[in-house]
Amino acid sequence: MCGIVAAVSDRNIVPILVQGLQRLEYRGYDSCGVAVHAGGGLRRARSTARVAELLQQVETEQIDGGTGIAHTRWATHGAPAVHNAHPHFSHGRGDEAGQRPGRIALVHNGIIENHDELRAGLQAKGYHFSSQTDTEVIAHLVDSLYEGDLFEAVQSALTRLHGAYAIAVFCKDEPHRVIGARAGSPLVMGVGQDGREHFLASDAMALAGVTDQIVYLEEGDLVDIQLGRYWLVDRRGDAVQRPVRTVQAHSGAAELGPYRHYMQKEIFEQPRAIADTLDGIQAVVPELFEASGNHAPGEGAHRVFKEVDSVLILACGTSYYAGCTAKYWLEGIARIPTQVEIASEYRYRDSVPNPNTLVVTITQSGETADTLAALRHAQSLGMRHTLTICNVSTSAMVRETTLAYLTRAGVEIGVASTKALTTQLAGLFLLTLALAQAKGRLTESQEAAHLKAMRHLPAALSAVLALEPQIISWAEDFANKQNALFLGRGLHYPIALEGALKLKEITYIHAEAYAAGELKHGPLALVTSEMPVVTVAPNDALLEKLKSNMQEVRARGGVLYVLADADSRIESQEGIHVIRMPEHYGPLSPLLHVVPLQLLAYHTAVARGTDVDKPRNLAKSVTVE
Repeated sequence: MCGIVAAVSDRNIVPILVQGLQRLEYRGYDSCGVAVHAGGGLRRARSTARVAELLQQVETEQIDGGTGIAHTRWATHGAPAVHNAHPHFSHGRGDEAGQRPGRIALVHNGIIENHDELRAGLQAKGYHFSSQTDTEVIAHLVDSLYEGDLFEAVQSALTRLHGAYAIAVFCKDEPHRVIGARAGSPLVMGVGQDGREHFLASDAMALAGVTDQIVYLEEGDLVDIQLGRYWLVDRRGDAVQRPVRTVQAHSGAAELGPYRHYMQKEIFEQPRAIADTLDGIQAVVPELFEASGNHAPGEGAHRVFKEVDSVLILACGTSYYAGCTAKYWLEGIARIPTQVEIASEYRYRDSVPNPNTLVVTITQSGETADTLAALRHAQSLGMRHTLTICNVSTSAMVRETTLAYLTRAGVEIGVASTKALTTQLAGLFLLTLALAQAKGRLTESQEAAHLKAMRHLPAALSAVLALEPQIISWAEDFANKQNALFLGRGLHYPIALEGALKLKEITYIHAEAYAAGELKHGPLALVTSEMPVVTVAPNDALLEKLKSNMQEVRARGGVLYVLADADSRIESQEGIHVIRMPEHYGPLSPLLHVVPLQLLAYHTAVARGTDVDKPRNLAKSVTVE
C-alpha cells in the first residue's frame, strides 16, 4: 500500500529516496512523489505514473538535497491526481491559490478520521487547501502549531488527530531534521553510515542496501532524526530506547529469471516455499509455534493449547479463505469449535468473548491494518491467547501476538497472493495437528501419516504445475468472457472462493463462487453458455453430490471446466472440459487444487493484456482501514 521513505544526511539523498520507492512499488500505488530541503526552501516532484518517470522528472529538474521525504500513494481521500499526490506542503495563510509553499513538507500513510473538522478549523484561520486529501490537513495543522521547534509542533498536532497514521515531516526552517510518528500504521527507522545519517521507512525493505540497522517503532512512538543523532518518545511523551536490530531486508526488485511476471514466478516457487516452511520439522510439537518469543512465563504453546477450548480466526482477503479452509481441519481433525471472521467486520459488531479461545490471525505482511485492529479488539475483550500465521518475522503482528508460526514464503511481489496462501495453509494444518495432539485426539500413527503427506507436498505441487499447458488452453476460452462461476463443496468451497477472487483481481472478469449445493437456490439463474463454470471436484465424500450439481449446470446449457482427481470418473465431453489432478491428497487436497486456479487466473490475465503484477485499484499490503 502507501510507502514512506525519508532521510537526513550530508550527501544527496534523492537517489536513495527514489530507490526506496522502487523497492516498495510491488505494494501497489497510483501516484508518487519526493520533496527535499534545498536552497533554504522546499522543492518537490510528483507524478501519477510509475516511479521511473518520477526519477526522470527529478533528474530533469535537478532536484537534490540532504534532507527529504518520498511517498507512493494508494488513493483514499481524493482521486489519483498530481494535486493529491504526496508530499504535501503547507501554504502561507491567505494564499488562496495554494501556490506559495509554506514551511512544512509531509507524507502520510493511514486515514485521519476527523479531517473534515480539522479542515474547517484551519480554513477559519486562513489556510487554503489545494487537495482533497486528509494528509494536507496534517501539514497545515503542524504549520499552525509551529513556533520554532518542529518536534514540539508535531507532538502537539498528533494529540488532535483521530485515526491511523505513519508520518514523516520536515520544515524549511530546520535543515537536517525529520520527525516521524506512527499509530496504527508501520514505520521503522534506519541507522546509516557511521551513525551520522538516519532514515525512516514504512518497511525495512525500502532501506535494503542502504542500512541493515533497523529500529522498529512501537505504537504511538515519535522519533526525531538528525545528523549524527536521533531520539524517541513513546505515546506518553517519555523518552524511550528501542533496540537496533540487524535486518537483512530483501530487495523487492527480485530477478524474474525465465518468468514473464512475478506472479508466474511465485506460483512456480510454491514447491520450494512449502519445503522451506516445513524445513526441519520432524514431529508436531507445540514449540513450533513459539517463534515470536513473546509469550509470558507460563504462557508457552503447550500450556495454551491444553487450555483453549475454541479457535477464532481473523483475516482478510486470501488469508480469510485460508482460515475458512482451516476451519474444516480444526473441527474435523482436532475437534475444536472454530469461528472464522473477516477482520474488518469483527471489531464492529457485538460478539461474545471467551477467555479460553485461541485467537489466530493470518497475514502475509503482518501489517494488515484491519487484522491488527481486530487482534487488538479481541485482546481488549480479555482474549489473551493469541497466535499469528505470518510471513514476516519483524512485523507488528508477530510482535503483538504471544505465539507465532512463521511461514517461509519469501518476498511476494505480485499483488495477487499465491505462495503466501499455500504456506499459510501448511502452517494452519500444522496448527491443527498440534492442537489435536494437545487434546489427545491424534495418535502417533496418524501424526506420522499426516507428516509424511506434508513432506510429499513439494513433489505433488510440482506435478500439478506440470498441468500448465492444459490450463493455458482453458485460459484462451476465458479471455473473452465477462463472467464466471466457481463451485466447490466442503473444504474445497473456500478454494473455489479463492479461485474466483484471483480471476477478479487480475483479469477484471466478474467471478463469483458458491458452495455447489447452493446452485439451485439462486445462482443457477445466471448460468448460460457464456458463463463458464469452474468446478473443484476431488474424489471425496461429496463427489457424487457434486456430480448432480454439475448436471444441473449442463441441463441449462452451461459449460463446465472441471478439476478432477484421476479416479473421479468424470470424463471430458461436449460442454465438459476436464483436467485430471496427478493424485488425490485427502485433507491436504486444497493446497493442490488451488494451484490450477492461480494458473488459470494468471494466463487469462496475460491473454487479456492486463497488468498482472499490479492490478488496477489494488495494493499488496493494506495498511489503511
